[in-house]
Amino acid sequence: MPRNLSSIADAMTAFMRVLRSAKESLRKILISGEFNEFPDESKMHCTARLAEMLDSYSAELEMKSPEKSTKDKFLLEEIKVLVETKGIGLPNFLPRTAFLTILQRRVNQVADTPIEFVQKVWNYVEDVFVRVLVMKSESYPQLQSFTRWAAINLMTKVRNRSIDRVKEIVEMEKMSDYSCSTEYLATWSRLMLQQQKFKEVMNKGSQQKILNFEMLGDVEFGHLQDNQVVQQAFDIKMRLMAYWKIVLKRLVDCLALHLLFSVQNLINKEMEVDIVNESMGGPSGGGGIERMLEESPSVASKRDKLNRSIKLLRDSKDVVAKIMDRIAVYGEGAD
Repeated sequence: MPRNLSSIADAMTAFMRVLRSAKESLRKILISGEFNEFPDESKMHCTARLAEMLDSYSAELEMKSPEKSTKDKFLLEEIKVLVETKGIGLPNFLPRTAFLTILQRRVNQVADTPIEFVQKVWNYVEDVFVRVLVMKSESYPQLQSFTRWAAINLMTKVRNRSIDRVKEIVEMEKMSDYSCSTEYLATWSRLMLQQQKFKEVMNKGSQQKILNFEMLGDVEFGHLQDNQVVQQAFDIKMRLMAYWKIVLKRLVDCLALHLLFSVQNLINKEMEVDIVNESMGGPSGGGGIERMLEESPSVASKRDKLNRSIKLLRDSKDVVAKIMDRIAVYGEGAD
């Protein structure tokens, strides 16, 4: 039978023992990458699974890059935006509004991917989190349902907070264009070296205008006519391609660091504090620790039956001992 928790002190001691044991196991599998408790269960080799999810997320962002799907409409979007954002001013200045408009469209195209990724990660972490807590409390069936409820409640809070944070990261990418990385200027300068060749092909009378661009491959642009807007559109296109690499990298790096920090904070700080607080308040205002003292009717009935059997056996032992004493006395008297 599971150990009977007969007092608040017993219940609290058992509860903290379970919590600390679960915390140590979770720290190993979610932070340190150790999985000696689950050697043959790949799902519980958590650091490897999280790394795979991050790689898959990064690849998905790359696949959604507009360059992959708009090669047959080369510069058309940039030209249209330039025309619509044109203002009164010098003709050879690139309007920043045009760049930001296209950037915002690009970010909107991938905006759901980071959110779906963090939801997937936290769903996985929740499965692991709940499983370890329930496993560590299996000696206390009256504790299992409470720990499961407290764990799911905590994970819901952490997941929602994480999603809000990721939404902020995405919105920041829409709001403005900025990077202190020298990679942007280096990439843009290298891409702009292709402009002269682009002009030469544009000036040819042939309708067959194809050029191999870095980061794009072969691109056909017979639909374009050489003019100032087209050359400005080319410049914006190269700026966007150079900057988009940085945006994608930030959307991967920021989420990776955010999740690593959040998982460590969950295990090292929030887990113990939140679940203990839940145990004091309980799921519906009652004391969670007091609930641990309540056994299910079937377990209580079985425990009562066994206790009565133990009492009966002890009473029987006393009766038998008295009989044996009488037999011994009678035997000595007969001698």
